[in-house]
Amino acid sequence: MFLGELDMLMNNEMPDRWYSTKEICAYLGISRDTMLVWIATKNMPAHKVGRNWKFKVSEVDEWIKSGQAAE
Repeated sequence: MFLGELDMLMNNEMPDRWYSTKEICAYLGISRDTMLVWIATKNMPAHKVGRNWKFKVSEVDEWIKSGQAAE
């Protein structure tokens, strides 16, 4: 375990974990279909792991703040 991870655990903070499709849709308040369209057409940051999409909330938040989600 790295020192930074240990600090996060001691402070009861979760490290930047991978979110599932269901979790990211709930976080953004969107449907699964909308999420798939955004991945395909708006370059939403997503990572394919096997047959599943995974997301880092920090990457998605940055993508939204950059204005790419509105294009």
